[in-house]
Amino acid sequence: MTERLESRAKVTGEARYAFEYPVENVAYAAAVQASIGRGEVTSVDTEAALRLPGVLAVLSCDDAPRLDGDAEGELALFQSRTVSYRGQFIAAVVGETLETAREAARLVQVEYASESPDVRLRADAPGRYRPDTVNPVFPSDTEQGEPDAGFGDSAVRVDVTYTTPAEHNNPMEPHTTLADWGEDGTLTLYDSTQGSSTVQSTIARVFGLDKTRVRVVAPHVGGGFGSKGMPKPNVVLAAMASRAAGRPVKFAVPRQQMFATTGYRTPTIQRLRLGADAEGHLNAILHDVVEQTSTVQEFAEQTATPTRVMYRAPNRRTSHRLVRLDVPTPSWMRAPGETPGMYALESAMDELAAATGIDPIELRIRNDTDRDPESGLPFSSRNLVACLREGADRFGWAGRAPSPGARWEGRKRIGMGVAGSTYPAYMSPNRATARAEPDGTFTVRIAAADIGTGARTALALIAAETLKADLGHVTVEIGDSSFPKATVAGGSSGTASWGTAVVRACEALRGKMNGAVAGGRGGSSPHTENGEVPPEGLEASADTSEELKARDEYARHAFGAQFAEVEVDADTGEVRVRRMLGVFAAGRIINPMAARSQFIGGMTMGIGMALLEESVMDEEFGDFLNRDLAQYHVPACADVRDIDATWLEESDPHLNPMGSKGIGEIGIVGAAAAVGNAVHHATGIRVRDLPITPAKLLHDL
Repeated sequence: MTERLESRAKVTGEARYAFEYPVENVAYAAAVQASIGRGEVTSVDTEAALRLPGVLAVLSCDDAPRLDGDAEGELALFQSRTVSYRGQFIAAVVGETLETAREAARLVQVEYASESPDVRLRADAPGRYRPDTVNPVFPSDTEQGEPDAGFGDSAVRVDVTYTTPAEHNNPMEPHTTLADWGEDGTLTLYDSTQGSSTVQSTIARVFGLDKTRVRVVAPHVGGGFGSKGMPKPNVVLAAMASRAAGRPVKFAVPRQQMFATTGYRTPTIQRLRLGADAEGHLNAILHDVVEQTSTVQEFAEQTATPTRVMYRAPNRRTSHRLVRLDVPTPSWMRAPGETPGMYALESAMDELAAATGIDPIELRIRNDTDRDPESGLPFSSRNLVACLREGADRFGWAGRAPSPGARWEGRKRIGMGVAGSTYPAYMSPNRATARAEPDGTFTVRIAAADIGTGARTALALIAAETLKADLGHVTVEIGDSSFPKATVAGGSSGTASWGTAVVRACEALRGKMNGAVAGGRGGSSPHTENGEVPPEGLEASADTSEELKARDEYARHAFGAQFAEVEVDADTGEVRVRRMLGVFAAGRIINPMAARSQFIGGMTMGIGMALLEESVMDEEFGDFLNRDLAQYHVPACADVRDIDATWLEESDPHLNPMGSKGIGEIGIVGAAAAVGNAVHHATGIRVRDLPITPAKLLHDL
């Protein structure tokens, strides 16, 4: 067990976040949001705002500087008069103080030519279309065998539709940027981001700069859950405001404005059709998804992709259809695609278990496979069945009531549910450097991001192991685009991707210290005597691009099983999760303390998805109604009574030098289905539209 290396810096306030960097002569920005859901800006009156003492500049589509580079979608800030959704940033004010900027923003008067927005997702929407790919590069549709005929010929059939609402990422630290243009035209950004290298390249492109003229600093980030994986309008706004004011500018998006401008999980409408024989063996799986995107840019959630890898069936089809609406652009939210998709699939599997009279765990075991059902590739490792069995034993599944609604405690109905989990074991090319210092310590640098996941500590453990050094002698520096290029903290790929680059850089450094080049990596170097480091130090670097290209083909995924026990008040319909257990198979666990925290964090978000979280759209005005944490409910301590996570020891030689799979997202996958299945077992009521609220239960209780 290793405590996070930065923990003391965080609790003492030494760790700096984007808004906290001390910069001289700093000013503050405040944004003006569109008050219509669709239309055009006809005029922007800034006279009253500019009269306010302390106002330095006002930006809008009337007078904002043209962006020099290739700005698209949400980043083309103030470049058009078109209003694509309510809440869109249409102007900004820069003031000497934050209070001045916010007051001046209220004084900006905007006139519109307004049209009625279309904001409601419907399965039969006339503009529905098939995207070329779904996030990131998966084919939109897949088909094998004769899915319709296979379903029709099955002895047992389940044909159901599930819906999930829009959900919003709510990291503790809001989206924040401090922008500072140097006299030489360089731009420094202190940004709350999941990828400093990505922000660097994107903002350089938007402003028409060479990448070397943009530096992004983000050593500490207060959460993201995917919403900070791609640069959002706040970064462009801060940079534009700083250039206009001729001073450094800070811009932190207020919580209420985040709901329209920093991304969210798309709502989904999912039709699942499962056909099986009387013994529960699947003959057909059909998973058809409708979800929304914006008119600004396309984002297609890969909702049906986990259905492609979970269970064996000869006849299968998955499809995705998008509807362009007058809404903000959806984006990544923890385990995008897998989270809503596995809620529907694992709920449908529970319904199939009931229809066949087979135990839900046994049904899943009967349909397990050792090969990817669609690609035919062997799994590098797949321990879904082991997770189900281990979890059943730990959770006391054998004592589960034999039928729904059979167990009562006073006026409470008690039920147990189970669901499977899966998430791809992604890995991307990265670069890193490792340096031996003359004092016997080591410094590793990579532009990775620690968004609260413990990445800095995991990388230090990996480096220390490779260098055969004490952890206290290794310093890992991350979160700066001036360090070797790194991919974003997303897709549960950080440790695998960054860690491999760190291993290779450290191996190359050891080779240099031993007077040889390790495995051809790291380039030539002066020889050292007896492993001694020269006075100027010794450094080696690594780039894992070629290594990834040479990997053998396997289906690489993590798997798990979620178990939930709930109580439902028969008089009020209130649902409480009494206890929850997750069992996961995710390769080698680098830091058990941080891993358990990550698993439990994902499971907690799954409870929120099942029972609480819903971004409610006002269909008349085109705006989310619950735009703060008082009305957008997330789980609090009282909602999480007894939650535990464990894992199986899994050795997988086909992954990376550490043998690790990602763990940041699999914890949420399947969690909502486990809770929903437990509610059905407690009450006999199947709620297919999340979240499961008392109002959806009371009528039938």
